[in-house]
Amino acid sequence: MLDALATVAPGKPLREGLDRILQSGMGALIVVGDGPDVLNICSGGFLLDAAFSPQRLSELAKMDGAIVLAADASRIARANVHLVPNPNVPTSETGTRHRTAERVARSINVPVISVSEDMSIIAVYVGDEKHQLVPIPRLLDRANQALQTLERYKERLVEVSNSLSALEVEDLVTIRDVVMLLQRTEMVLRIAEEIEGDIVELGVDGRLVRLQLEEVLAGVEDERRLVVIDYLHEENDWHLEEAMSGLARLDTEMLLDLKAVAEVLHLPQGVGDLDGPVQPKGHRLLARIPRLPESVIDRVVERFGSLSKILRATEHDLDQVEGVGDHRARAIKEGLSRLAESSILDHYS
Repeated sequence: MLDALATVAPGKPLREGLDRILQSGMGALIVVGDGPDVLNICSGGFLLDAAFSPQRLSELAKMDGAIVLAADASRIARANVHLVPNPNVPTSETGTRHRTAERVARSINVPVISVSEDMSIIAVYVGDEKHQLVPIPRLLDRANQALQTLERYKERLVEVSNSLSALEVEDLVTIRDVVMLLQRTEMVLRIAEEIEGDIVELGVDGRLVRLQLEEVLAGVEDERRLVVIDYLHEENDWHLEEAMSGLARLDTEMLLDLKAVAEVLHLPQGVGDLDGPVQPKGHRLLARIPRLPESVIDRVVERFGSLSKILRATEHDLDQVEGVGDHRARAIKEGLSRLAESSILDHYS
């Protein structure tokens, strides 16, 4: 559906043609795809094979039949076509044009666009999905409201993240602290997914919204991944990829259940007591030290096993790790000291 919406987004020639049809007070039925499956349900009409233009589309819409475009909407393949989809395909629509559009979309894997003459709306059908295009001003308002909500969630996420950092330094982390951060990052990313859909539909009008979204989302996906790596108890059939997939599969109701979120970490002690202590491996805090490669972080964590041991390690101990050396050992020691101090000050101020 997102691919189909991108094809009819503002700034695209097809959208201009659809707008011209609406402005003329006409209706239309447009199939985006001219493969064998489409031709098998076409009857009558005439072959065009002409380059697409918004003007040609609106002129051809004056005829009653459907218009068939190439898969990339660059050419008009046929016009005034009678579509004959399988009549046994179920449809919830009532109007003839919309019923045909829904049946065609469900029968073959191509986007079908229906322009309603009476209601002046554009509906896009792909498979079993239907999406009615929203007027651009209303869509922009919705996207901006969602961005404001996202910014509030991000502010709370930063607070929870700083709190976890302070607790990690003091070795006071509980399962609840970890799960709350995971829950917040997942909520932020899900709100962002909704905004992403609006941006696709906005086309060229969504450029500023996309810039704002990218700024708000900076570092959130990395934060989620590093938290999972830090606390995940890996097993033969449960690794980072499985844990991330398990987190993504949680529906909204389960995401609010802290125990359901905690289960993706496969903690050895289970999730019966959310206030039970856990220890981070150290990936997350080490990743905050500038110019420290991930491969070096992995070797440091593998060598010491936990953040508390890394914090207690001397420069000489760190220097013994392959790929660290004197300079990086000093940078790690000083960087962790600064992070520990700032985290504790932020947490208790």
